[in-house]
Amino acid sequence: MTTWLPDISRGIGPMYMRIADSIEAAISNGALPAGSKLPPQRNLAYDIGVTLGTIGRAYALVHERGLVAGEVGRGTYVLERSADQPAQQADGLAGTRLVDAPPGKVRFDTTAAPDIGQGGIIGQLLADISREHPVEIASYSRSFPPSWYEAGRQWLSRNDWLPAAENIVPTLGAHAAAIAVISAISLPGDKIVFENLTYTQVSRSARALGRRILTVDSDEHGVIPDDFERLCSQQHPRLAFLMPTAHNPTLVTMPADRREQIAAIARKHGVWLIEDDLYGGMSGDTNPLLISLAPERTFLVSGLSKSVAAGVRGGWVACPPHFAQRIKVTHKMITGGLPFILAEAGSRLVLSGQAHAMRRRSVEEIAAREKLARRHLAGFDFASHPHVPFLWLKLPEPWLSGTFKNAAFQEDVLVDDEDEFKAARTEKPYYRVRIAFSSPDNRQEVEDGFMVVRRLLENGLASYDGVI
Repeated sequence: MTTWLPDISRGIGPMYMRIADSIEAAISNGALPAGSKLPPQRNLAYDIGVTLGTIGRAYALVHERGLVAGEVGRGTYVLERSADQPAQQADGLAGTRLVDAPPGKVRFDTTAAPDIGQGGIIGQLLADISREHPVEIASYSRSFPPSWYEAGRQWLSRNDWLPAAENIVPTLGAHAAAIAVISAISLPGDKIVFENLTYTQVSRSARALGRRILTVDSDEHGVIPDDFERLCSQQHPRLAFLMPTAHNPTLVTMPADRREQIAAIARKHGVWLIEDDLYGGMSGDTNPLLISLAPERTFLVSGLSKSVAAGVRGGWVACPPHFAQRIKVTHKMITGGLPFILAEAGSRLVLSGQAHAMRRRSVEEIAAREKLARRHLAGFDFASHPHVPFLWLKLPEPWLSGTFKNAAFQEDVLVDDEDEFKAARTEKPYYRVRIAFSSPDNRQEVEDGFMVVRRLLENGLASYDGVI
């Protein structure tokens, strides 16, 4: 066994990333040659004075970079790597999420719409568009047809709220919509509020744009009004990004009275709001939208990715009056423009009623898979919703979130640990993982994944020799 220790005095970013970078550097310079065994995680944590979870995260990261492999009962070893196969580089802004999963893994780490046969319908639709609009496909989308706005108006409307077509902007998905709003409404150095746990692809993008991140506390009903009031009065944020319905990852849905309080606080302090409603149309939630309570300062974003087809990249944002042109121009600047064939496909899906039919079928499939989750994980503590494609699982002792993620990976199951959803560095542990179950090809694969998760939960660290 090697006596190598990482140099954590240098580098930037969270401690686990510095440890992972040190391991990669040692492999590159020969200090850790192919076949050498990394120190046991528990020993290394003690030797350098960090938590076991930090080491687990670091080992998981170098595993994802293709540098090491774990062998049950033997430990973690450096892999042989030829000169023409460089290691994957993890993006410090994007965390440790895998972009391309290794083959044979159960994808419990993505919430894209399930495959309910939409490929054939969309394929025919794209063929029709190509035949009918050859000139538009060959050029840039310089002007948007009225149908694109009408489709957004219909898709975003919910709970007796209906936006005006002139306030709609078609976008390259909900994520691009949120970033366009942040870019248009704030300047570098401005403060943006996110919940402690959130969809961090937006918070990381905002940080990359030079915005400063503030976090607000939440409870079982969503954002805590008193803490939001404190932040607004003391820190003077420019904007807040919120998910009031089927929050990702906690699944909390904010009740109506709290939405009213949040809207009133934002109005009092002049704070703009982005309301992420991606799961709203799936959830059946009847609470009023924030945009209906504060229409003069709320941007509502949603799209087709979770319930119709992520590959279409269809999305829209409903803006306060007189802001649509500003958001449209900003969206073009940050994305390069909206591809005609995708925007036309998304609009036709909505206006023909096919998108709504696909959403209903997706929700039916998600409900069947959520029922499997409740059956296979019975007795464990988790939050789920029959129409939302993920659950938020509380880990029993002695599991840590990062360690469980790594153990699941070694069992060919990909899950997201809690750090994937933290908008900023925090010492608060939740001891949870998010398990998304919409992407596996079929229900049998979903069941197989749940059985692996249950086995790990029941056996604890006894089933994961990598920490010994």
